Amino acid sequence: MPISVHYGLTVLIWGLTWTAIRLQVESAPVDISVFYRFVMASAVALGLLALLRRLPKLSLKQHGWLVLQGATLYSINFLLIYRAAESMTSGLLAVVFSLAALFNAFNGWLWLRLKPSARLYPAVALGISGVALLFWHDLQMGNASAASILFAAAGTFWFSMGNLISIKVRQAGIPLLAANAWAMVYGAAILGIWCLIQGVDWLLPTATSFWGATVFLAIPGSIVAFYCYITVIQTLGADKAGYATVLFPLVALSVSTWLEGFQWTGTAVLGAILAILGNYVLFRKPTGPEAGHRSRSLRTES
Repeated sequence: MPISVHYGLTVLIWGLTWTAIRLQVESAPVDISVFYRFVMASAVALGLLALLRRLPKLSLKQHGWLVLQGATLYSINFLLIYRAAESMTSGLLAVVFSLAALFNAFNGWLWLRLKPSARLYPAVALGISGVALLFWHDLQMGNASAASILFAAAGTFWFSMGNLISIKVRQAGIPLLAANAWAMVYGAAILGIWCLIQGVDWLLPTATSFWGATVFLAIPGSIVAFYCYITVIQTLGADKAGYATVLFPLVALSVSTWLEGFQWTGTAVLGAILAILGNYVLFRKPTGPEAGHRSRSLRTES
């Protein structure tokens, strides 16, 4: 499957999860909702791989990397982001989370000495400006506390660290599907321990909307989307993969237009154009001298 399809599926599915998350947390506390999501995702993923006999034997060191991936991609990052969402507008949260591409570039340079694409910075500048304009009304409300902004930034940074750990997991020779399945198991275990520490009420919601949303978040939203996203990271690099976070709000607002009557203002339309333009700047094919430079760089790296 072309990498553009993996990228497109990531943006589409994760853009749709915004609505599913809202439906889920209307019927249960945030912590237990995330826990149910990853219990279901890990059980389905691990069960299918076991049934197909595609679960390889892994060393303790390999499992150690998967524990880190579970902690960064499938548990703590969600707790931080959801905590932020309790006391800040969804628009401001989207702007903060769109910084993932910059965090990926910084962390890639800091920990793996990966040089980001020169196009990343103008592309992200366009993208973040676009997201800010999309949610301009929310930003004007300015009702976020310093703590909620710190939670959002920490959750985004922790998510970014998970992006880089997924690269180390690949270097450790762990097949992607098996890696995601085991990492989700460890993420669910971390979430379960957190819920016990917090004394969360272990209720089983009865609302059909809750379980419908949980199924969507667990299977397309976790198993499929994370497989596609990590494939993009391992193919294009964490910096370019991170730009997908800029495009999630476009999908979410398109759904909101249909389901909730979201009104597209001139500012929002301009924001959408800037976000899409940033995507074009980042991924357009090099031409002329730039193409020659890119070709020489690839030969040097190989």
